Amino acid sequence: MVALIEVLLCSDYPTQLALGATLAWVGLEPLGPDGGLSLSYVAVLSLLDTGVLIGLILLCLRAHGEHRHVIFVDSRPAKLEVILGAKLTLVAFAIAIVALGAMAHFAPRLHTVADNPLQDLMRRPRDTAVFALVVVVAGGVREEIQRAFLLHRFEHWLGGSAIGIVVTSAAFGAGHLPQGVDATIATALLGAFWGVVYLRRRSVIAPVVSHAGFNLLQLVQFLIAGR
Repeated sequence: MVALIEVLLCSDYPTQLALGATLAWVGLEPLGPDGGLSLSYVAVLSLLDTGVLIGLILLCLRAHGEHRHVIFVDSRPAKLEVILGAKLTLVAFAIAIVALGAMAHFAPRLHTVADNPLQDLMRRPRDTAVFALVVVVAGGVREEIQRAFLLHRFEHWLGGSAIGIVVTSAAFGAGHLPQGVDATIATALLGAFWGVVYLRRRSVIAPVVSHAGFNLLQLVQFLIAGR
């Protein structure tokens, strides 16, 4: 029961809801004057949520006497994990391309959003730099530390790693629903991929590098498409 509560608490939904309400209270709105997403709001919410969520995870581990080094890094050489993560970036990108291509061919109705709303956040070079920071820190770092913690809880107390992969990947995909149903499915597949990498390596370094690299490649793709 304690593990289930910790999983729900660290699922990202409670922290984002609480932080969203706090930002609304101080006057920072999610939408800009033009009715589109506000980069300032997205950046502040994402970076604050990263700090809060990682802090919660570390508190949960400390409360149970668990060592964060064992769960997140293990004993594998960091340099080799970084190199592996760089290689897996291309694998992740290939998974996304194949998945989206297959859905576009066999189930075009799943493409429910014409343009990714995040593309509109990059209007100036400074916006691109801020967004790059967000996708690396809040995307690559936060989400892979979170995934490792949740999988650790599922593996030991909530039915096993296979159930953990299914649940965390589905939740990861659901968080991207505003980008379209096809993007949601592709993101869930990527979540499963990075989850399996973590379980095989017992280190978050390769998934973090791969996830951050994938996000940056996607950002470059947005920039090219917007020209």
